[in-house]
Amino acid sequence: MIRNIIRIDDNLCDGCGLCASKCAEGALRIINGKARMVSETYCDGLGVCIGECPRGAITIEQREAQAFDEEAVRVNLDRASYIREAPSPCGCPGAAVRSFGPRAAALDDGQTPAESISELRQWPVQLMLVPEYAPYLQGADILVSADCVPYALPDFHSGYLKGRAVLVGCPKLDNIEFYNEKLADIFRVSTPASITVMRMEVPCCGGIARAVVRARDEATPDVPVDIITVGIGGTVTSERVPPLCEQRA
Repeated sequence: MIRNIIRIDDNLCDGCGLCASKCAEGALRIINGKARMVSETYCDGLGVCIGECPRGAITIEQREAQAFDEEAVRVNLDRASYIREAPSPCGCPGAAVRSFGPRAAALDDGQTPAESISELRQWPVQLMLVPEYAPYLQGADILVSADCVPYALPDFHSGYLKGRAVLVGCPKLDNIEFYNEKLADIFRVSTPASITVMRMEVPCCGGIARAVVRARDEATPDVPVDIITVGIGGTVTSERVPPLCEQRA
């Protein structure tokens, strides 16, 4: 539908955060030093945030956009109030959200092979446990990996995990509908810079790629998805699912 919605000028925005703090619908977040709209469905187009911007970076424009959704806003605000460093259900301290600083330099003594250095920068990694609002997901390059992949690829850490936030799961053993919903929520909230899927060549593993593409289409349709298929013997093939806008062109 054509409606009023805010527009953010990246060249003017200095990431001060005043707009996000005043947005009653939680439609704005500061990601990588700039104000970003979490979802069009959260923006009512009234422009209360405009008066809060000292740089004049926010304006109202009329364009094609998803309809404002009051129920989606309510769910968004409820989630935002969730403690972002909260442990998983049952209060397991081992599943508390954590981000690590770079460790490669500390471990690289000139004698440790690069493939022996862990590139993991977060905890937890299981898709069933990672909260949608985990800070390490915000604006990140997100890797969604089938849990068998690291066993088939000896260079998984250095070649694929490095620089990415990872979500791990198994579409055969877990609930694929839950995956669809959880991934859409994660993409909608985190606005990822890129999305990569790593799956095994076995047919049942295709479910994780389908769940990611479906969630991308729903939440962040302008982000391409790279799908890397790993053979049982370690072979690798890849394909790219273009953004919806390119598919419709």
